[in-house]
Amino acid sequence: MSSGDLDALLRVTSSTYRGETPPDIAFGTYDGALGRMVLAVSGRGVVACSFEPENTVFELITKQVGTFIGPDARRLDPVRRELDAYFSGRLRTFATPVDLSLATAFARTVLQKTMAVPYGTTTTLEEIGELIGRPRALRAVGNALSANPVCVVVPCHRVLRQDGGLGDYPGGVAAKQHLLNVEQRASASR
Repeated sequence: MSSGDLDALLRVTSSTYRGETPPDIAFGTYDGALGRMVLAVSGRGVVACSFEPENTVFELITKQVGTFIGPDARRLDPVRRELDAYFSGRLRTFATPVDLSLATAFARTVLQKTMAVPYGTTTTLEEIGELIGRPRALRAVGNALSANPVCVVVPCHRVLRQDGGLGDYPGGVAAKQHLLNVEQRASASR
């Protein structure tokens, strides 16, 4: 979807869209190593960095975060630059704050623990379950990670199954492996 198409989508679907007025939620895309990702930034931080289709993310944000949504390069470009730096192996920690408004309360707890997993390392579903005090809630932990609305920035790709298998990932297993490879190469070169 081009920026003109996105602008048209926003004009038609958001009753509060005002064009020149900065939106409450900046909405756009990022084209990178894993293809197109949908980005959204609220006043609190990155609310979406998603592999889902643009209209799906737009609808979720409209229902759960706010309706004054539009393009705003001033707020989206810093996230795009950080993603570029991450994919090139130059960035280990995202500075942009995260807004987990699209996650359930349980998922927020899981994702917050996931954010503490260091760059270039992995953990397991079981370890995350232990950290949140729910050691037997492995399926729920896995579901929370699979529904991560802020992929890459919140590194759910660093969580593996106990047997070392990759498990599910919102962008697919190949995307998860790519992210782990980026971190492994960058860690080895330092």
